[in-house]
Amino acid sequence: QVQLVESGGGLVQAGGSLRLSCTLSVRFLGIYKIGWFRQAPGKEREVVATITWSTRMTGYADFVKGRFTISRDNAQNTVYLQMNSLKPEDTAVYYCATQQRLGGTYDSWGQGTQVTVSS
Repeated sequence: QVQLVESGGGLVQAGGSLRLSCTLSVRFLGIYKIGWFRQAPGKEREVVATITWSTRMTGYADFVKGRFTISRDNAQNTVYLQMNSLKPEDTAVYYCATQQRLGGTYDSWGQGTQVTVSS
């Protein structure tokens, strides 16, 4: 099973930026898609952004379009989430997860990293 470790979270003022990293314990071969998710207190987990490994095709939730960018680095075995123009409502624990095949579930998850945006 793939192990994932997130990092890069922290406290930032509204309008600021953070870059989250998700480092995988195995090479990307055999992974169909990697996603970033978030969960705020009292709310359900929601998808933020995804990247399909073979095609580099990306997808974003409407609430982050134009502000967040997902990317990958083969050499570093890492997927990034660049977050700009942060808002207080972006405050949440952010997780990365892998999907092994098209239509499959996200079955490997990291431990999460806290992002707090102050107003």
